[in-house]
Amino acid sequence: MPTRTARTAWNGSLQEGSGQVELSSSKVGTYDVSFPKRAADEAGGTTSPEELIAAAHSSCFAMALSSEIGKAGGTTESLEVSADVTLGQVDGAPTITTIKLTVRGEVGGLDADGFQQAAQAAKAGCPVSKALSSVDISLDASLV
Repeated sequence: MPTRTARTAWNGSLQEGSGQVELSSSKVGTYDVSFPKRAADEAGGTTSPEELIAAAHSSCFAMALSSEIGKAGGTTESLEVSADVTLGQVDGAPTITTIKLTVRGEVGGLDADGFQQAAQAAKAGCPVSKALSSVDISLDASLV
């Protein structure tokens, strides 16, 4: 299995500094990062580790769910998946406190219960979910 790489160049202190994260393996882009913007409600044109984790989790979950739907005898027509990753405080330190996965699916061959079972199996089996198992991960899954 492959290894994927990202690289960050950072200059300055936590509060006054900033950096750029490069998606090195895919070469699809370099994105600005900043702790004050990371901790603010408005991202202001920068990304954050939490947004990158959300992207990784939503895409991994979509792939895992498509697999589980197929195993259950269904056909995936479309899945719309979002991941909300929350940065909070635990014992005075910035901590990823929750992740909410939301999926709306158009699926052939499965009823709502079958879709729920596939979604729960995908949540449990997704490699990113496993890597983030210390975080409270919730799931809101329904057919459209």
